[in-house]
Amino acid sequence: MPCIYTISSCSIPSFPRTRSNFHENSRFPHSSISKLSSIRSLLGVAEPKLAGISEPLLLNAVRGADVERPPVWLMRQAGRYMKSYQLICEKYPSFRERSENVDLVVEISLQPWKVFKPDGVILFSDILTPLTGMNIPFDIVKGKGPIIYNPPLTLADVDQVRQFIPEESVPYVGEALSILRKEVQDEAAVLGFVGAPFTLASYVIEGGSSKNFTKIKKLAFSEPEVLHSLLKKFAVSMVSYIKYQADNGAQAVQIFDSWATELSPVDFEEFSLPYLKQIVDTVKQTHPNLPLILYASGSGGLLERLRLTGVDVVSLDWTVDMAEGRRRLGQDVAVQGNVDPGVLFGSKEFITGRIMDTVKKAGRRKHILNLGHGIKVGTPEENVAHFFEVAKGIRY
Repeated sequence: MPCIYTISSCSIPSFPRTRSNFHENSRFPHSSISKLSSIRSLLGVAEPKLAGISEPLLLNAVRGADVERPPVWLMRQAGRYMKSYQLICEKYPSFRERSENVDLVVEISLQPWKVFKPDGVILFSDILTPLTGMNIPFDIVKGKGPIIYNPPLTLADVDQVRQFIPEESVPYVGEALSILRKEVQDEAAVLGFVGAPFTLASYVIEGGSSKNFTKIKKLAFSEPEVLHSLLKKFAVSMVSYIKYQADNGAQAVQIFDSWATELSPVDFEEFSLPYLKQIVDTVKQTHPNLPLILYASGSGGLLERLRLTGVDVVSLDWTVDMAEGRRRLGQDVAVQGNVDPGVLFGSKEFITGRIMDTVKKAGRRKHILNLGHGIKVGTPEENVAHFFEVAKGIRY
């Protein structure tokens, strides 16, 4: 029996009617639903078995349970597009203060939860947060982004990089996660996140953000032993960080390897893949049921290699067709994504159409609906609200 996707009657009335497989529940009164159940019985077709409500929808979907709709959350769902966040920024202009103060972290993390009720509540933080605890001083400057003050460029420099001990360096992260779990209960999954070794190394070696990545590539191709030494330390440290987040309330953890796609496939296999595998394998030894999500923007040329990391979920960016991504990754790997963030600047009808196209192509198993990247600054908040309303009204 083909999968039929519906929009519940609480959804936007202006949802376009097409000849696709998407229909509105309002077109099926209760009597019709009862008749449908009777027909199923006559035909010997079992009613769909839906996952229980004891665990968040997102976790059930990742594990392949039969869920009624795809869970939905958005990268950067807590951030600058929200008026409530802008007000906090006016009072606390330092990003590090906002991301390293327990009360502020919790308040900001919960802002989208209180308004949109996403199925995932992600910790408000930054992938560079562990650096200070590794003896790598940094700051995040408004208008400039991250600045690394003393990039480690030699083996002697890397020797000065300490292994990360989360309990000592970022206790506010564990405390914030614990509070978020209590606040959200199991109505949504609490998500933690970390940076992947190569992406962390990219920021550190480049001294901040980069367009060409010439410094880290020069190091990789002229003194690879220095880079590998640094990547090993990041890998071990991120294992500790993921476990720490899980032990303090994170129910899934996303690994951001944002800059790994700057590598050619052969270089990805040397400088990124082994360390991602090391992280996944080591975490799974003690936390076998913790879902790990991997996101790398612009990853179309590396999808088959991302699968080799062993993660539970591969998050696709919007440059990959969802149906094609599914075929290339295989049905046993969950997928996340992958609506273009720019779509949220379109009309509500346009947004609805793109959501439906993505969900249809992803299929009804192991899909987390998300954007293909973080929400862009200036995105209309009402369009984000529309995205969640439509997404949560879908029924398989």
